[in-house]
Order: sequence, then C-alpha cells, then structure tokens
Amino acid sequence: MTNVLVVYTSTMGNTRKMAEAIADGARSVEGAEVLLREATEATKNEVRDCDALLLGTPMRHRSADARVKKFIEDTIEVLWLKDEMVGKVGGVFSVGGGYGNSGAGVEIAQLGMLAALAGAGMILVSLPKTTPGAEVAGSHWGPHGRSGGSGMEPVGITDEMMLAAWHHGANVTRVAAVLKGQDLLARGNVAPSEKVLAMFQSEL
Repeated sequence: MTNVLVVYTSTMGNTRKMAEAIADGARSVEGAEVLLREATEATKNEVRDCDALLLGTPMRHRSADARVKKFIEDTIEVLWLKDEMVGKVGGVFSVGGGYGNSGAGVEIAQLGMLAALAGAGMILVSLPKTTPGAEVAGSHWGPHGRSGGSGMEPVGITDEMMLAAWHHGANVTRVAAVLKGQDLLARGNVAPSEKVLAMFQSEL
C-alpha cells in the first residue's frame, strides 16, 4: 500500500477542488491509500506515516497561505529535526488570481513550499509540460489553477486545471509506489546535535 497525504487550505473553495482532484488522481494508482487534510488538522503522525505528501495553497500576496506556513513550521520543520521525512516523495499545487496577466507570484509561493520539502530531504516531483492540462495550469513546479481574471474578478477553476491536478496526484503517487521501501539516500550525518534536539523535545 502507498500512503498519500494531501494537505491544503482553502478560503473560497477553489483550492479544495484542486486538492480533491489531486486526491482522485492519487487514488487512480493501484494500492494507493489517500488522506485529504486541511492544513490546520494534519498531524505529525499522519506525515510520519505517509509515503508521499502533496502540499497545496491559495495565493496570499505572492506567497503561501499563513495556515500552510504554520503547517510547515509546526510539522515539517519539527519532523526535519530528526530526519523523519528523508526519502518520502513530495509535490505542490496552488490556486489564485492576481491583478494583470502575470503569474501573481505563483512560482515564489510554490518554490517556497518545495524548499520546505527539499529541506526535509524529500524527493520532489515537478509538473512536466507533457501533463494533460498543463497548457492552462502548468507552472513547471506543480499545477496552478488561476481562479481570477486579469481584473481580479472571480472566475473559478476549470476542468482543464483540475485535469492537470489529477495527473499530478497520479504522478507523485506512482513515484512513491516505486520508491516505497527503498532506502536510497545516504545517511550518517547528525544535524542538529542531541543537545539541540533536547531543546525541542516537547515538539518531537
């Protein structure tokens, strides 16, 4: 069984729709068990138990939502302390608008989330342009659903955007299924020290 955890937050419902499409894509892979969680509800044990983590956010002034950042700080960063996410598979997705026809900072937000996953030692899956739906929801790093027009008018996300999300969920899950149980990454360095770990003992 491949355990997939989809963590997201949503304000207007669009990121939830993308998260559900991600989860459906993950479930299309034989042997996948998928858990969908709001960022404020996801637990350290759920992250410990997963083989793949997909992290999604609405755009907030060219950055990830504060609830997703809190999940990164309170959960991913704590698990990083004892290298508990090394070798797991990760991916990201986002939703948002922004004034004008540019990306509204989507790359900054997605790269910020990917940096947290990379720092934790995860193996990252991007979004190739070959992915169905990528012509409207492709951002290289992960699917992005543009939910607002150039004047910031709400337009919602399209079926094509959710198609890209579906395939991203499936892609990440297939990679996790192949890598599950294989300890491929070198180990041996201890950072931080036991003294520093003791300072965070109540959080571990």
